[in-house]
Amino acid sequence: MAKPFYRLQRFLRRTQLLFLFLGVAYIMAGSVLLLQRAALVVSHRGLSLSSSFLPLPSLPAPPRALVVGGGGGGAPIVRAGPIGARLPGSVGRYQASQQPEDQRAGPQWLLSRNQEIRQLRRRWFHSLMSEQDMTRVDPVTARRKMPHKGTYIGCFLDDAKDRALKGTVFYDFRRMTSSLCQDTCSESGYQFAGLEYGSECYCGNRISGLRMREEECNLDCKGEKGSICGGVARLSIFKVEELLPGQRRYRNVRYRGCFKAPENMTAAAFVRAVKRNLTIQACIEVCMDQEYPLAILQSPHCFCGYATPPFSLHDPVGEELCAPDNTSVPMVTTNQLHCQVYQTPVQDSRCTERKFLPEKTSTLVALSSFPGAGNTWVRHLIELATGYYTGSYYFDGTLYNRGFKGEKDYWKSGRTICVKTHESGKRDIEIYDAAILLIRNPYRSLMAEFNRKCAGHLGYASDQHWKSKEWPEFVGSYASWWASHVLDWLRYGHHVLVVHYEEIQDSLVPQLRAIAKFLNATVTEERLLCAESNKDGHFKRSGARRPTFEPFTAEMRRLIDGYISAVDQALRESNLTGLPQEYLPR
Repeated sequence: MAKPFYRLQRFLRRTQLLFLFLGVAYIMAGSVLLLQRAALVVSHRGLSLSSSFLPLPSLPAPPRALVVGGGGGGAPIVRAGPIGARLPGSVGRYQASQQPEDQRAGPQWLLSRNQEIRQLRRRWFHSLMSEQDMTRVDPVTARRKMPHKGTYIGCFLDDAKDRALKGTVFYDFRRMTSSLCQDTCSESGYQFAGLEYGSECYCGNRISGLRMREEECNLDCKGEKGSICGGVARLSIFKVEELLPGQRRYRNVRYRGCFKAPENMTAAAFVRAVKRNLTIQACIEVCMDQEYPLAILQSPHCFCGYATPPFSLHDPVGEELCAPDNTSVPMVTTNQLHCQVYQTPVQDSRCTERKFLPEKTSTLVALSSFPGAGNTWVRHLIELATGYYTGSYYFDGTLYNRGFKGEKDYWKSGRTICVKTHESGKRDIEIYDAAILLIRNPYRSLMAEFNRKCAGHLGYASDQHWKSKEWPEFVGSYASWWASHVLDWLRYGHHVLVVHYEEIQDSLVPQLRAIAKFLNATVTEERLLCAESNKDGHFKRSGARRPTFEPFTAEMRRLIDGYISAVDQALRESNLTGLPQEYLPR
């Protein structure tokens, strides 16, 4: 009995050693293969691999297609060359100025899809992520140590269906503080600021919620540990620092124009202010205190309200009709048939609530554009008009903090009404069942994207940026991407609606109505007018700051104008309306 047991024991020992040897050999073989593969990749890619992580000046230009002259002075005929084919001067740096004049005459063109343009998109996305990483380390220490300017009122119930504060709403899931919320509400003309869930800020001039126990507001502010910012469905409400009426300064108060007054102002849903003989400033303040977005001055009376279908503010009349009847009369009176309308900073609350689709959709709709073409702005408008969140192929923490909750949702989830993307190419486009293709003047798109790269979503590049070598290389690489993006979606897209950024600016409501119809979303006229009132949102750069000199050289303009002409031709060949006249070279 002992002998068979000994043999079994010896066999198991040998087997254990064999398995150990095989395991070590397997690990060594795998390591050798990995090293060989890495060496092979480096030998094939060379500098192009490492350059994908270098600063922008080493950007490879996107591929250009071959241009075959059409004869005479006609438009060029665009031919698709082999993948990877490029024109002289398209490699690495912007070299148009080094080409002979005959080679630079006429539009150059491109193939829209190859490995280099994928690298360009990938690097653009890496730069976006880098920008987000930088924002994560923004100092908030000074803000945390600041004493609260306002007066703490208490903890209040906040019902999602009936908000305690019904004014402006904004989010910051990393840096929310009591001071930040109070400052934002104060600048927008509100008396109260409420914080909820540690990251949400609500503004208003009246509190409609019930007072709750203080211990129910128990969540720390995301940007100020140890400071309470509400709780679950509970608002920590502050009364912001009060200023005398003459010392108040509000942002975004704008004059809408002179309009024909409704026959019955009260029947048109306008609320008459109590006081008479109000000045323009006093009328605006009265309407802000009552949380109305419009102040209507029909001297000696002041009315407050919303834009409605009977009073849409789409048909202004001559300013002379709102001028005083007789300037010699001490008390200024206006023509009682007309009124002056001012937009207050108070947000129109009729379209602020947004949600995910109640049922998942099987139709995936893209909102596609070149970077800098206003994709975020159009998403904001779509969400206001439809009441549903938009999604994104990427994740931008900055946009999520600004209230785009669809940013964190998986882009194929079917819970958002459309999905932002800057991708192109057959494989990336055919994923979608339909697409809204947003096009903007390339000159403005390039400047907007360069501003974003240098100074974030709301900042501006400095003159030093525009004068650096980074700018011409940026134009040399990104201008061709602007054109290839449009051509790819026209060629491979299913059921494409083309919209132009400038046309949305000029006629917002009709364009939004067309977009909503394309998305199969039912929208009311009131919600469209509400979107028009809140059209800027938090994403409009203040002013229209430009560099102090003309940033586009003659070589850049010849390059870009060639792309404009080719895209216009492609649109017309697809039986679509061509580019707006302001795009076209003169």
